[in-house]
Amino acid sequence: MNQENDPETQALNERHRVRMERKKAIIDASIAAADKAIGIIIVNTGNGKGKSSSGLGMVIRAMGHGMKVGVVQFIKGAMETGEERFLRRFPDEVQFHAMGEGYTWNTQNRERDIEKAQLAWEQARTFLADPSIGLVLLDELNIALKYRYLDVDVVIQDLLARPAMQHVVITGRGAPQELIDIADTVTDMTVVKHAFKAGIGAQAGTEW
Repeated sequence: MNQENDPETQALNERHRVRMERKKAIIDASIAAADKAIGIIIVNTGNGKGKSSSGLGMVIRAMGHGMKVGVVQFIKGAMETGEERFLRRFPDEVQFHAMGEGYTWNTQNRERDIEKAQLAWEQARTFLADPSIGLVLLDELNIALKYRYLDVDVVIQDLLARPAMQHVVITGRGAPQELIDIADTVTDMTVVKHAFKAGIGAQAGTEW
């Protein structure tokens, strides 16, 4: 018997159609109710891989919509990454500032790390005060806040004072609760499995 003509298959297909019809009605109603147009704060945190990658994906998405973008990388900067090389090809669309000097366990100099973080925040402030910039990525800002290189209250004050339609994406492990409280979207990325645990080193194109 042709499966499409099987009564059991037809009944299953009809139940699926009815469920999807109901689901569509619920989703359409939710979309219609979410009618605000305003800049949002997105926080990517947690121990899982992909926080910065997601943020950089949103940078490219914003560029696709014709937005100008500002990127400030805290902590990172000792090694040029693939995404930095790529985004520097678009100087009219993206201002890219890698302002750290590497992982904190490599720098081992808290005073120097604080100095670099504060300089990076000054650059971030410039972006946050510029209404022509549609999206700002503050990569690894959470680390600078976690180690108290920056005052979280000052950071939040500057974030809340930004232009109304400007989006901000913040990445890094250990996002402070104060930042989570004011954010519009927060994702906590968890580790299920990582190649490093199997002795596989960082690979170009997937890690840097």
